[in-house]
Amino acid sequence: SNYIQYGSEKGKDIVLLHGWGQNIEMMMPLGNNLPNYHITIVDFPGFGKSSEPKTSYTIYDYVEWLEELLKELNIHKPIIMGHSFGGRVAILYASRNPVEKLVLFGAPCIRHEHKSLKENILKGIKKLPGMNKLGEYAKNHIGSPDYRNASPIMRETLVKIVNEDLSNYAKKIECPTLLIWGTNDTAAPIEDARELESLLIDGGLVELPGCTHYAYLEALPQVINILNNFL
Repeated sequence: SNYIQYGSEKGKDIVLLHGWGQNIEMMMPLGNNLPNYHITIVDFPGFGKSSEPKTSYTIYDYVEWLEELLKELNIHKPIIMGHSFGGRVAILYASRNPVEKLVLFGAPCIRHEHKSLKENILKGIKKLPGMNKLGEYAKNHIGSPDYRNASPIMRETLVKIVNEDLSNYAKKIECPTLLIWGTNDTAAPIEDARELESLLIDGGLVELPGCTHYAYLEALPQVINILNNFL
């Protein structure tokens, strides 16, 4: 498993979980701007420099992988932040492990029959307006392996993962949970965020007007301010 750790040795643990087709580097803009914390960023199996699973994974397999990794790293009751697919893993993790606080960015939780989440996630990954502001760095990392150029194992994995409805797990999360969402998110529409907020015991939603599925990057300074207040 590939991961990096940096930041304050004495700070609270923050674990950052990237979206589908992404890697550690996509979460570094967050980690780099939270200097008072001990930051851990992972590459999920099949992404970045972590090797592919031997057989296709379900969301439960990814959560077990994360549970084992955090035990190994001696990280207990972390603050977890997840984008998109990483947020889905975070929902399930937080429903069954102690978590200090949870932050979800554009993390589709509820499965709606009428629209294909897989299609939406992949559309959300394509080139985005406003991305030029983030420079070549972000462009190179967004939408690297999507469904078409994913291996058969990762394709099967994607299908298994997007078909899972996580509503019942969201209802079990006890820690304070902050949803940060772009109002123009097509991969995880803002209505889903409002619905997710209503399921949470202790949830709040911040809507970022005009931002897309990558709202956390598009409005980075604002997002860091919000996080500093929440944490």
